[in-house]
Amino acid sequence: MRNPYSPGAGSPPPALVGRDSHLDAFDIAVQRLGIGRAAKSQMLTGLRGVGKTVLLREFGRTAESHGWTHVPTEATEDQRFVESMAALVRKALLRLSAGRRATERARRALGILRSFLVRWNLPDGGELALGFDSVPGFADSGALDDDLAGLFAALGGLARERHTGVLFTVDEVQYLSRDELSALIVGLHRVSQDQLPFMIAGAGLPSLPALAGEAKSYAERLFSFPVIDSLPSGEASEALSAPAAEEGVDWQHDALARIVNLTDGYPYFLQEFGKQAWDVADGPDQITITDVEAAIPVAVHELDSGFFRARIGRTTNNERAYLAAMASLGPGPHGSGKVAAAIGKTTTQVGPHRDALIKRGLCYSPRHGIIDFTVPMFDEFIRRWTA
Repeated sequence: MRNPYSPGAGSPPPALVGRDSHLDAFDIAVQRLGIGRAAKSQMLTGLRGVGKTVLLREFGRTAESHGWTHVPTEATEDQRFVESMAALVRKALLRLSAGRRATERARRALGILRSFLVRWNLPDGGELALGFDSVPGFADSGALDDDLAGLFAALGGLARERHTGVLFTVDEVQYLSRDELSALIVGLHRVSQDQLPFMIAGAGLPSLPALAGEAKSYAERLFSFPVIDSLPSGEASEALSAPAAEEGVDWQHDALARIVNLTDGYPYFLQEFGKQAWDVADGPDQITITDVEAAIPVAVHELDSGFFRARIGRTTNNERAYLAAMASLGPGPHGSGKVAAAIGKTTTQVGPHRDALIKRGLCYSPRHGIIDFTVPMFDEFIRRWTA
């Protein structure tokens, strides 16, 4: 019998339980843009492990169900943003042009892309650039805001001619610099003014709305910023019980309550604990509290060695000391001064380490002078790890 909590098992993952309103809003936005109406896209915000990436993938499937082209990407600490954007546009143009005679608009879009590649000293796109002359004056000014807007407008115009649309999904948006995020917003603003069938949906940490507002004050007119959080107890229970029921297996009430309480309803943790409980259960048609207790150390080990440990691999000794000080204070958020005092230093002395951890996406500042982990239950992991 298959484990319904394994990735790709076919059952809806916990991250999609209770998210119908976000999926419906996105579906409506795609349909509105498809008929030339204005629509907001979504920038999903929340801690790690709440299912933002899963929702982004579902947005992509929704767009594709309407015949749109979907091209995903993920921002990283060390990526070259302009090259990433050019690659997205290149992939979208290839798909829009596949098996078709190149129209004048298609040739123009490809020429604008070639101008962008040359101006920003990027690879020429191989076979895409061959046979198409540069089109100057649309994406080659050297100002990233203007050039990206010109590139998006050319792509959106071609999509409209093809009676389709294009969706870019960008995960980990918080890694973009202020100038890069500004360029992304300006580019989307340009195509929205022309009501072109082009959309960008993204996901990032809780700091994302503030970062977007600082980059461009009108960001809230282009995006909604839904907060994706842990699941309420009822929905968390459903996320565990429904996949099992499809396999003819029930959860003992105490077993279900134990995992929901232990995971605080965070979808990633629900899936991991559910997977391990399923694997250790004797069955044949029920998961018991005894099964859950046996699965807990296995699930904790899997999280520690994978989900948690992967996030501290590139930290320095000073940054790890800061994390340990935060963890020693218990669940956050905490005042920056208290964290510094726990290390025996001033806030000024530990400021660079705090800023580096925020940049790495391990911590965020809910408000001035306050710091918290971006990963649920990270304080528990740090205490286990440093014990």
